[in-house]
Amino acid sequence: MTYTINRKISGADIDSVEDRTRKALEDNGFGVLTEIDVKATMKKKLDVEMSAYRILGACNPKMAHQAVGIEPRVGAMLPCNVILREVAGGVEVSAIDPVASMQAIDNAELTALAGQVRTLLAKAVEAI
Repeated sequence: MTYTINRKISGADIDSVEDRTRKALEDNGFGVLTEIDVKATMKKKLDVEMSAYRILGACNPKMAHQAVGIEPRVGAMLPCNVILREVAGGVEVSAIDPVASMQAIDNAELTALAGQVRTLLAKAVEAI
């Protein structure tokens, strides 16, 4: 099983893909709680250059609340990260597959909820 939902946006720059990603996430019930510019962090902390790479921590509040109610420690695995990275010819978007990440927790109710979240994330990635 793959652990991410992927899509390459050809001929696009990372800023426009980020805007499109945020819109697609919002349209599917997610907000962005955290943002990490990995390229800037690596330059600042290690003085190394790398291609643009950003991590957006996406959260569907209703589903996150349900998940915490089902399994209180699941917050250690939230939010759902979505990465944007420059690749040859465009930008790749990769969202965590919540079903894959929740396999570490033996809870059928949580697995079912993760499947619903995966469906919404896949719709968001497809809409970018």
